[in-house]
Amino acid sequence: MTRKDRGNVWLGVAGLVINYMGEWLVVKKRYGGLDGRWSLPAGFVNNDETVDEAALREVKEETGVECLVQHMIGFRSGVIENKVSDNMAIFLLHPIEKDPILQAQLSELYEVKWIHPSKLLHDENASVMIRELAEKKFEDGFSTLDGINPGDVFGYTSYKLFIK
Repeated sequence: MTRKDRGNVWLGVAGLVINYMGEWLVVKKRYGGLDGRWSLPAGFVNNDETVDEAALREVKEETGVECLVQHMIGFRSGVIENKVSDNMAIFLLHPIEKDPILQAQLSELYEVKWIHPSKLLHDENASVMIRELAEKKFEDGFSTLDGINPGDVFGYTSYKLFIK
């Protein structure tokens, strides 16, 4: 999907995957403002999925790692050149396998790697978001309420509420 296809309001997702050793799953992007920088696996939400489903899909596509959602831990919002509302839901994820095989999506990434947040905090190649997250704790997040129907009149085929 090109920038033009997304319109002027973008909704992206990112997944913070933490392994049993406390290391974070990070990717080194091949494009855009994050070219050559460590960042979280991330991408845009498709029209047929919820934000948490998109986060799981993006992590799997970019790294080969299958995960479970723990909870939403943040939301980033910004405006690009007074024209585009750029938004991102950030989820804490847990890998299903203890030692998953990493498979970088080489069309978008240089590499994928497990790195401890204490190292990322001082890595000049880490994105601003990574460095900010590295200073936080994630025991609590937004709970996910699923299976709610706000009313048939809305026509939702999937509906989730993320609240604290």
